Amino acid sequence: MVMEDNESCGSRVVDSSPTNSRQHRKKLEVYNEVLRRLKQSNNVEAQQPGFDDELWAHFNRLPTRYALDVNVESAEDVLMHKRLLHQAHDPANRPAFDVRLVQVTPVPDGSSTDAVPFNSANKEISRSVLPLPAFGSSPNLEALALEASKSEVQDEDVTVTCGNMLRPMHEITFSTDDKPKLLSQLTSLLAELGLNIQEAHVFSSVDGYSLDVFVVDGWPYEEIEQLQMALKREILMMIEKSSPSQSPSESFRKETKTVIKCELDPVTIPCDGIDVWEIDHQILKFGNKIASGSYGDLYKGTYCSQEVAIKILKSERLNTELQKEFAQEVYIMRKVRHKNVVQFIGACTRPPNLCIVTEYMCGGSVYDYLHKQKGSFKFPTLLKVAIDVSKGMNYLHQNNIIHRDLKAANLLMDENEVVKVADFGVARVKAHTGVMTAETGTYRWMAPEVIEHKPYDHKADIFSFGVLLWELMTGKLPYEYLTPLQAAIGVVQKGLRPTIPKQTHPKLAELLEKCWQRDPTSRPDFPEIIEILQQVAKEVADEEDDRRKEKEKSSGGFFSVLRRGNH
Repeated sequence: MVMEDNESCGSRVVDSSPTNSRQHRKKLEVYNEVLRRLKQSNNVEAQQPGFDDELWAHFNRLPTRYALDVNVESAEDVLMHKRLLHQAHDPANRPAFDVRLVQVTPVPDGSSTDAVPFNSANKEISRSVLPLPAFGSSPNLEALALEASKSEVQDEDVTVTCGNMLRPMHEITFSTDDKPKLLSQLTSLLAELGLNIQEAHVFSSVDGYSLDVFVVDGWPYEEIEQLQMALKREILMMIEKSSPSQSPSESFRKETKTVIKCELDPVTIPCDGIDVWEIDHQILKFGNKIASGSYGDLYKGTYCSQEVAIKILKSERLNTELQKEFAQEVYIMRKVRHKNVVQFIGACTRPPNLCIVTEYMCGGSVYDYLHKQKGSFKFPTLLKVAIDVSKGMNYLHQNNIIHRDLKAANLLMDENEVVKVADFGVARVKAHTGVMTAETGTYRWMAPEVIEHKPYDHKADIFSFGVLLWELMTGKLPYEYLTPLQAAIGVVQKGLRPTIPKQTHPKLAELLEKCWQRDPTSRPDFPEIIEILQQVAKEVADEEDDRRKEKEKSSGGFFSVLRRGNH
C-alpha cells in the first residue's frame, strides 16, 4: 500500500506489509530521491501542483528495473523521459527523441601498471563538463571509455590525467508506440548514420509505449544540432519507406529542410551476357497465394507448364532501397546452382511488375513446420536437414556469397524432404577486403559482430547456423521470452546464448559452442561442420543397425525354441 506523507513534500512511504517487495521499496527510494533533487534545484515543473503524483505515475507506468537502473544524480533525465513518453501519444511526433552529449567515467581495473591515472578530482572534472548517462553503465562501456582515454591522452612518455579529455559519447532517447519491428528500424537508423551502439536500455510502458535509450559513439563532432538534424532526416526516410501512406507532420518536414525523392526507374541488373533470365510477366500464370508480407506476396504459379513460386513486390511499397535489394537478390540467385539452394528460374525487372521466379517447394518452410504445424524432426532426419543446409551454405561461401539472414523461415523443403537455402534479399557478395559492415538479418539469429555494426565476414553465417541447429533440435523459437531487440542486447552485452538441452549428443553440444564463439575466427567453417554432422549421422545409423540386428536375433532365437519344441 502506497501512502502520501504531507510533511515530507509528497514523498511516498511503504507500510510494513510483507507483500511489499524489496524492489518496490527500492523504487520508492529512487522516486523520493529524484523528487527531492528536483525540488531542491527549484525546477519549475517540480513546483507545479500535482507534480508529485505525476512523477509517481511515471515510475509506475514503466518496469521496476527502470527505477533500479536510472541514475538519480541526473534527476532531470527522468523529466525528459516523462516528456518524451507524453509526446509519443501524438502520432505526428513519433518517434519522439532527445539527443545529448554524455561522459562515461572509466573505472580502471587496477591490473595494469600503465593505466590512466584517475582520482576523485578527475572524476569531478568530467562530471562538471558533461552529464553521466541516464542509466548505470555496464563494465563493458566503462572499459571502452578507459581504452579511449588511454589512446587519446598518452603522448609518447607523457600521460595527461585530466578527466575532461576523455572522448564523450552521445545518448539518444526514443519514445514511440511499442512495436518491436520499429525498434529494429531505430537501431538500423543509427547504423545508417555511422553510429555504434555501445549500450542500450529498453523499457515498455504499461500503456503500450516504449522508452529506448542508446549510448553511441561514431559521430565525428562534439555537438548535438547536426546529429539531431541527421536523425530527423533518417526518421523521415524510415517513415516513408515503411509506410508510404503515412504522412509525417508538415513541421517535421520543414525542420529537416530536405526533399527526398524516390524515382522508380527500370532496375538495372548486372549481366555478363550469358544467362537469359528475363521473363515476360504476361507468360506467368498465378495460382494460390502462399504467403504475404509487408513488401511482397508469394504465389504458387506456372511458367511454361512448370510449377514455380513467384515472389512479387507490392507496387505501392516500391522505393529505391527495395529495388536495390531486389536487384541484389537477382544478381546472386542467377549465378548459383546447387541441389541445396533453391533454383532460380527467372525474373521480371520492369516496375511495377517486379518479381522473382524460383522452383516451387511444396514442403513449405522449416519455420512453419516447427512453429506453426508444431512438427518435430526425428534425430536422423534432423541430422540430414542440418547436413543439407551446411552443404548449401558451404557452396555459397565457396562462391564468396554471405547469406546474412540464415534462419528456419529461409529454409524450404521439396517433395523428397530435401532442404534448400532460400531468400537472398539481404545476401551479399563478399567484399575484396574479406569483411563487411552494416546490420542486417534477424536479431534472434544474428551474430554479435553484426548486431554491433562491426566488420564481419562469412563467419557471421556460422553463428546463425548454430542458432538454427539449436532451433531444429528443440523446436523452439530462440530466446522466445524476449523481444528481438532484448535478445540482441543480451547476446552482445551479456554473452546470452540458447540453453543447450542436457540430452544433446556430446558432439553436437560441442559444435554449438564452437559456432557461438564471440571471436569469429574461433568458429568452424562449413566443411568442418559437415564432417562432424556426418560422423554423428553414421554413429546414429550404426547404433540403429545394431539394435535392429539384436532385435532380429532375439526374435529368431524365440521362434527356433518354438520349432524345436514342436519336433
